[in-house]
Amino acid sequence: MFLRKRALERIAKEKILYERRQGGDIAVCVVYPNIYRLGMANLGYQAIFQIFDSDRLVSADRAFLPDPDERAVLKARGQMPLSLEQGRPLSDFDILALSISFETDYLNVVSMLRMAGIPLDRSERAGRGFPLIVAGGSAVFLNPEPIADFIDLFLIGEGEEMVPEFLARYHEVRTLDEERRLTELAKVEGAYRPGYFMPVYDETGRIEKVEYSGPGKPIVNRRMIRDLDSFNTASLILSEESVFGDMFLVEASRGCQWGCRFCAAGFMYRPIRYRSPERLTAEADRGLAHRKVIGLVGAEMASVPGVAGIADHVARKGGRLSPSSLKADCISPALAAALSRNGNHSVTIAPEAGSERMRKVINKNLTEADILRAADLMVGEGVEQLKCYFMIGLPEERDEDVLEIARLTGRILEHARSGRRRVGHVTVSLNPFVPKPWTPFQWDPMESAPALKHKVALLRSEFARAGGGIELDAESPREAYFQALVSRGDRRVGSILRHLDQGGCDSAGAIWHELRTIHREAQAGKEGGLPDPDFFAARRFGNDEILPWDFIDHRIHKWFLLSERKKAHYEHQSKPCDVTRCTVCGAC
Repeated sequence: MFLRKRALERIAKEKILYERRQGGDIAVCVVYPNIYRLGMANLGYQAIFQIFDSDRLVSADRAFLPDPDERAVLKARGQMPLSLEQGRPLSDFDILALSISFETDYLNVVSMLRMAGIPLDRSERAGRGFPLIVAGGSAVFLNPEPIADFIDLFLIGEGEEMVPEFLARYHEVRTLDEERRLTELAKVEGAYRPGYFMPVYDETGRIEKVEYSGPGKPIVNRRMIRDLDSFNTASLILSEESVFGDMFLVEASRGCQWGCRFCAAGFMYRPIRYRSPERLTAEADRGLAHRKVIGLVGAEMASVPGVAGIADHVARKGGRLSPSSLKADCISPALAAALSRNGNHSVTIAPEAGSERMRKVINKNLTEADILRAADLMVGEGVEQLKCYFMIGLPEERDEDVLEIARLTGRILEHARSGRRRVGHVTVSLNPFVPKPWTPFQWDPMESAPALKHKVALLRSEFARAGGGIELDAESPREAYFQALVSRGDRRVGSILRHLDQGGCDSAGAIWHELRTIHREAQAGKEGGLPDPDFFAARRFGNDEILPWDFIDHRIHKWFLLSERKKAHYEHQSKPCDVTRCTVCGAC
């Protein structure tokens, strides 16, 4: 009763901004494998739910990972989680459509299927009337392999065109038997049926080859939308409980022109695409009818065409534009002034690295003068809180580069305190580097937790000597290690996820402890044991090695990524993408 009451209260407090259709007889549950307040802040999840919900033959519902207190109640009562709106068991639906934005939620996928009483392995579900399990989202089209044994069909790429095609095909083949239906659905461009692919490993544990039993070539073409203006991607359901509950979110772009070598979004979404200023202004106007803050979403917002004018337009209408990220050298005086109007008192600057040398390694194309100028502009226009985002453990990094983070932060604080308007302190957000597929650093290992802890300690000591004014917020290396494991893992990582779920590992500390136990057992040569997590997270991949995600065609040449990796070693920067003339990487 408590769980159903909470679900009904959430529904009652939501504001749905599109016209819902009367449902059909195909029952689809769109699942976000994390808690409600995170799922309802995700534009991709909302967009996919609306596509299913608007199909006249579909009865659409939502489901989320139960909150911790809800999980405790379910466990105590021996009950299964239910869908949000209809209160149905997840096993009752025809289709479970998983929207997965973050690789770390792969463990939650395992947990949700287990809690729902749905067998994890495809082979155990076959012919037994369980839902068709489909998965998409940005995590999936980077590397779906850690959960490949658990999913019937992946949709690789941007879903606005692909999901309607999938639904149209499903309508045509729904009366076929389970195997034939799945065979037909796998013909949708961008669909990946993992049952067609079987990796074979050599004596070292590396992938020797991938045996393919499906039609055509063993390649999955990542789907991409060329014209973002042909679709709206903005808030469709408002919930004050979501992490951005005070905002109306609008997606401004996909991809990024700068080519930072650690950034998956800058490569997997190539080529960079922007929504037009006219479309963004119209969406902002629509949002201002419901919220005072317009959250502009994308990889880097200062480069969005017309962004200063949009910020000024929102301010003149009594609202406030809140961009997700700003590149320091792209912040103009007009943009700084517009952002500071109507109470925008906090801004994040992302130097990523403290030294000029390391910013060349990662291809940041950003000088110290650019960073200090941005701080001066924002503080001068009334910003009261400065946050600086840095990474540690990057390829080619040395201790002196880490110490440069403290020196640069000190310079930023000095500038922030020297003008007419002053900032009392600067917050440093410090995050371990995690190698990501489809980036020039995909071959590089995650640095060890002891080495990362040493670097954090170096900075804490330096900041303490600075005499105050700098607050350090450091992400746990243990959490980052798990992210590296699922980011770079192959199909065998699924067995580790299953083990973690069975062991009830629902915290970063518990996951880390269990992964270290698995590592020690693997190193001791335990018979029939799990694969060594370090093999995936902490090993340098060979340049000619078959990578788990190589079967996906992102239209980016592998030799191009390797050449960018080589440039990093020699501290050479590449120019920003020019989609009008350049075709070097293969994306255009």
